[in-house]
Amino acid sequence: MSTTPTFDVRHKSRALTEGPERAAARSYLHGIGYSAEDLAKPIVGVAHSWIETMPCNFNNRVLAAKVKEGIRKAGGTPMELNTIAISDGITMGTAGMRASLVSRELIADSIELVASAHAFDALVTISGCDKTIPGTVMALARLNIPSLMLYGGSIRPGHYKGQEITIQQVFEAVGAYAAGKITEQELHEIEEAASPGAGACGGQFTANTMAMAFEVLGISPAGSAMVPAEDGRKLAVAVEVGELVMDVLRRGQLPSEIITKQALENAIAAAAMSGGSTNVVLHLLAVAKEMGVPLSIDEFDPISERTPLLCDLQPGGQYVATDLYEAGGVPLVLKRMGEAGVLNGDAQTVTGRTIGEHAGEATETEGQRVVRSLHEALKPTGGFAILRGNIAPDGCVVKLSGHERRAHTGPARVFDGEEAAMAAVLAKEIKAGDVVVIRGEGPAGGPGMREMLAVTAAIVGEGLGETVALITDGRFSGATYGFMVAHVAPEAVRGGPIGALASGDEVSIDVDSRRLDVALSDEQIAERLSAYKPGARADEHVDVAIQKYAKLVGSAAVGAVTS
Repeated sequence: MSTTPTFDVRHKSRALTEGPERAAARSYLHGIGYSAEDLAKPIVGVAHSWIETMPCNFNNRVLAAKVKEGIRKAGGTPMELNTIAISDGITMGTAGMRASLVSRELIADSIELVASAHAFDALVTISGCDKTIPGTVMALARLNIPSLMLYGGSIRPGHYKGQEITIQQVFEAVGAYAAGKITEQELHEIEEAASPGAGACGGQFTANTMAMAFEVLGISPAGSAMVPAEDGRKLAVAVEVGELVMDVLRRGQLPSEIITKQALENAIAAAAMSGGSTNVVLHLLAVAKEMGVPLSIDEFDPISERTPLLCDLQPGGQYVATDLYEAGGVPLVLKRMGEAGVLNGDAQTVTGRTIGEHAGEATETEGQRVVRSLHEALKPTGGFAILRGNIAPDGCVVKLSGHERRAHTGPARVFDGEEAAMAAVLAKEIKAGDVVVIRGEGPAGGPGMREMLAVTAAIVGEGLGETVALITDGRFSGATYGFMVAHVAPEAVRGGPIGALASGDEVSIDVDSRRLDVALSDEQIAERLSAYKPGARADEHVDVAIQKYAKLVGSAAVGAVTS
């Protein structure tokens, strides 16, 4: 943490608003309500992704107003800006899903451009859905000005036939309907009940995984992330965040003092302990790269291996984010990390205190079962592992929470693109023991690295979740569970061996040996790759913005960042 007592709280904005030569700039701002007194104060950006296309970010504008209230109370002048968001859940299974990961870069770019061009002295970003969360933090890393991120919060669960449900049950219900297990009316009733308001998906899917990771990282205030979106306390948290960013500014504390190797290791351990989304690998690699902190995909594995799985959260467990909030929130997870010896307690946070201090202040609701004690661990190791092998020489990620399998060998069923695989699942062409292979869905090949939730949920819904495995150079949703391997690198269109696979090949996944292999020689793989051409896609049209991304994006093994 910076201890410089003379940090200039107007270190950026002076260049924009001071002096006779800046009269025109001040005149523009006077015309929209900023007084001379306002412009003599530190200017603090408030960036968010409010949008009417999804529930995840729907409360961002309300929270922004409260953050601005806190900034004014603490002596700053807020300036609000808006960027985009793409709903993974709504676009899932369509060509529109290509835009999701692309949006992460655009969010980071747009916030960086506005904050830099308009010389903000400090910045608060408000995030909600999956890619807005890492996108905003990537921007904070690039700018490296006093700043923090506020997560908009999770949706409350829906209710159906006396049971709490989330959007996960809707995706699985599609497979159950296709298998004749439920009626069309039952599917409609589940659809109507599962998403009852504003906020991000309720399970430990990508949004809540990343929100937890960034609170543990220290770039979000301790105790803020799990306050639900529609809980009245969230508005008070937003005001406090506005006041806090002014304190961060006066202390001159920069993201580079928070986003350190120690802090990133803490974030990885939290994701492993909570059974979180495999997307955490992509996003933490990206944030580390933006901050200039060396971090490789292989470093995730030993952290997960020494971290017990303690959080009984969906998709593999019973509870949702609102339950975690009631149990004690992220601070309770921090406490367990300390007890397990996987917390770097000296890492700094935006509150000006260490993450270890916040762990020591955690409270635990008596009788809660959301976060287990160490002697009741759901599993002795964390929720994901990194594999390599002759299919994935640069690495891939396997999800381990929500099932017990650690090995599977079976015949490949190879599909070029998600749509072809989904059609086969719904036509009941996938059989027990199969290894479903979906290729051509990587960052460049998709383009955009779509999530395969529609396929994985349909497999589970048809009752094949315990007997079928799936591998892809695309991504999985945080709501995915089962024996699933994603981020296979290199991807097919960049010469990856996944492009050499053919239906009937024997594919082996072995977590204990950290291997993903096909029973082919190196010579056979090379011969097949020399003849490989990406298969025809159901939708050949690709937006210009996504075409640009495909030319610039790197491998999933290094975070799928553009360069």
